[in-house]
Amino acid sequence: MSTDLLATAETTDADLSDLDLREVLSQDAGAPPRVLTRCDLSGADLRDAHLVDARLVDCRLDGARLDRAVLEGAVVIGGSASATSFAHTECTDARFERVDLANTRWQGALLTDTVFQGCRMTGAGLTSLRGIGYTFAQCNLMLARCKGLVLRGQTLEGLRMDEADLSAADLRETVWVDSRLRGANLVAAKFAGADLRGADLGEVPLDQAAHLRGATIGSTQAGTILACLGITVAD
Repeated sequence: MSTDLLATAETTDADLSDLDLREVLSQDAGAPPRVLTRCDLSGADLRDAHLVDARLVDCRLDGARLDRAVLEGAVVIGGSASATSFAHTECTDARFERVDLANTRWQGALLTDTVFQGCRMTGAGLTSLRGIGYTFAQCNLMLARCKGLVLRGQTLEGLRMDEADLSAADLRETVWVDSRLRGANLVAAKFAGADLRGADLGEVPLDQAAHLRGATIGSTQAGTILACLGITVAD
């Protein structure tokens, strides 16, 4: 059987697509962490899987189900997990690096100190998250659903959040570097003490500009906002 390919802790180049892997990846006390390299897990059922401290390198997880899986301390490098469900997963201290996470669903996931580095997360659903200290760096979050996201006090570098839903997000005291917020929904977002001079805000409509209250912006950004009102800023 294909699941026999998981008989040992380390598995390479295995086709495990569309398989029910819940039993084979259930918690086994004393078992070493899983190491999966270039494995195809697309469409696989990994709900409730025990993947503590696992390492997944260049694997395919497109359309897989990882609801309620335990990924505490796991490292996922490269590969793709587009349209995968991570609902209610436990990802404390997990790291996702250069992973395609487009259209993934994270509702209710525990993301305490989870790191997303260089990931494609367009259209990702990042609502109702649990935990604190999760970070995003050099990630593409265009069109992502980030209502209520908490990034307070962080330096946000290389984020592309064009047309993302940031309504009710806590972005107080953040510092934005080489980032984009063009067309983002900022309704009820908190920006007190934020430094937005390193963010490309684009043409911010007046109803959205009001939600930037308490933030610091540059003169060029201010001129663009005023230009939307037909006001020309002259030296």
